[in-house]
Amino acid sequence: MKYTWSVSVLLLALVLVAGCYYDVEEELYPTLECDTENMSYTNDVLPIVQGNCYTCHDQGSNFGGVILEGYESLKTYVDNGRLLGAIRHESGFSPMPKNAPQLVACNIEKIEAWINAGAPDN
Repeated sequence: MKYTWSVSVLLLALVLVAGCYYDVEEELYPTLECDTENMSYTNDVLPIVQGNCYTCHDQGSNFGGVILEGYESLKTYVDNGRLLGAIRHESGFSPMPKNAPQLVACNIEKIEAWINAGAPDN
């Protein structure tokens, strides 16, 4: 009987101690910074476009007559506003990627920062 009572007290103590546990919000939900400084076509924009757009819009696929492979081809859609409108899923543009969720916000911000810097071929 004494042993059962000791186990019960121990279990109760563990439950109470566990109930005092709290989480630090900053540790649970860290702020993810999106670095958009000094965006480069080669290092930042190209990997995003290759990973999300080339499946349908490279030289071989050419879906919808849109080719984004190569700087000059991509720059055409940057200059006419279709790239940013499509990846932002803006009204009047065909949302891209097609039948898929919008790109991660940070990737859109990186492309936008690169465009705002004049979309250099760097």
